Amino acid sequence: MLSYWCEHAWLPEGLTSHVLVRVGGDGTITAVERARPEPGSHRLPGVVLPGFANAHSHAFHRALRGRTHGGDAAGGTFWTWRDTMYRLAQRLDPDSYFRLARAVYAEMVVAGISCVGEFHYLHHAQDGRRYADPNAMGEALRQAAAEAGLRLTILDTCYLTGGIGEPLDGVQRRFGDGDVAQWRERVEALDRDGTDATTRVGAAVHSVRAVAAPDLPEVAAALPGRPLHVHISEQPAENAACHAAYGRTPVELLHETGVLSARTTAVHATHLSAGDVALLGGSGTAVCACPTTEADLADGLGPMRELADAGCSLCLGSDQHAVVDPLGEARALEYGERLRSGRRGRFAPAELLHAATTAGHAALGWPEAGVIAPGAPADLVAVRDDTPRTAGAAPEQVPLVASAADVATVVVAGRVVASEGRHTTLGDVGALLAQEIERLWA
Repeated sequence: MLSYWCEHAWLPEGLTSHVLVRVGGDGTITAVERARPEPGSHRLPGVVLPGFANAHSHAFHRALRGRTHGGDAAGGTFWTWRDTMYRLAQRLDPDSYFRLARAVYAEMVVAGISCVGEFHYLHHAQDGRRYADPNAMGEALRQAAAEAGLRLTILDTCYLTGGIGEPLDGVQRRFGDGDVAQWRERVEALDRDGTDATTRVGAAVHSVRAVAAPDLPEVAAALPGRPLHVHISEQPAENAACHAAYGRTPVELLHETGVLSARTTAVHATHLSAGDVALLGGSGTAVCACPTTEADLADGLGPMRELADAGCSLCLGSDQHAVVDPLGEARALEYGERLRSGRRGRFAPAELLHAATTAGHAALGWPEAGVIAPGAPADLVAVRDDTPRTAGAAPEQVPLVASAADVATVVVAGRVVASEGRHTTLGDVGALLAQEIERLWA
């Protein structure tokens, strides 16, 4: 039987020293014991955390990193950034998307991410017509995640309008299925054909800009019991457009149309009223913050402490991958709250780690994952406590000072998938990313 010995491990009851984790042949944890290392045990250094969950990803956005930061007017806004994103989206096909996504998911693996939720709306060919396999782009993502060695939830996204009352235009035609019935037919086919031991399928509403109010109940009814995600109030302009069209906020509209529930995750939730916070908390809706993306795009700071206090489970995503560092996202969540409130310690380290692990897995439909406990997948992330960033830190506070660069070993389903910044099968992830991104922009 395979076993891993941890100098310190973050168990459900808290940080514990000298822990032996036993792993069965199916990659799940069979026992967690206080013990000395046994002959043949793999020793994991530093502080061992559960595998991280990246609850919100747009894989192809990774090719934008370092290409949207021009000065003056070129820096622009979310909306000018979106124009560059659209140009990139027009260049991808199933083969190039597979290669890029494989590199992006490999980058996540070496950072300690064992599960990713792909908010997938790049469905069709450049002219908007379906590929021979209508889910060719989703299949590219599934294959990419399998080769990178992490679990995947494909959040197949309904995207029907270019704005409230506006038709899809230009590259947006790649995103749309025509109507909800055609979207639902395609996503149900993906669910039948694309689900396997490491892939699950959920649904998503892109936003109230992209799905009209009469269509929202039908989207919410698709794939019952599966995760349902939605972008909510990322930008003030989105709120203004929704109020002009419907006389209510996006949260109010989604509540009235049955989108909000305990299986729903609201992504961003940045510009909210007190009433919005109460509706999200009262419905049991989870909230996915993407702090580094929200900072990069100048979105603003959402009321995350208030949302947590209202009853929302908080999780974390890297969204457009301005940074792929789940520890950095957790720290940014706390720092954003400090900047907003003028107070420190808005979220304790244990709360931040819960958001990065257990809550994220639950939001993606993997409730059995994200803990180091019997029956859970054997997903372990060893974070060094002797680097220039972590040296001298109390072990229980390592999550507040460490970064992805401090991740020594990553284990997914009992198998080592990354060590000292290298992917065990794909090798140098930086070189892989450079090759695929340069090819796209050539």
